[in-house]
Amino acid sequence: MLYKRLEDDRKEMNSFCIDDLVPKDHLVRKIEKAINFDSIYDLVESCYSPDRSRPSLDPVILIPLYKKI
Repeated sequence: MLYKRLEDDRKEMNSFCIDDLVPKDHLVRKIEKAINFDSIYDLVESCYSPDRSRPSLDPVILIPLYKKI
């Protein structure tokens, strides 16, 4: 089916939880349990200003992607 994107589609908001998109037995969940990523904060601390600019995103972010076939 051919779908023509409407200009109004860009104004549409969706809300979802990434955690709900990842199966409970996904490899990324196993990696997250097995590895302590806390040392990353010490490694990147000098790259962030404590009093200027916008607040940063958490440098320890795993974004699991799961594609259903």
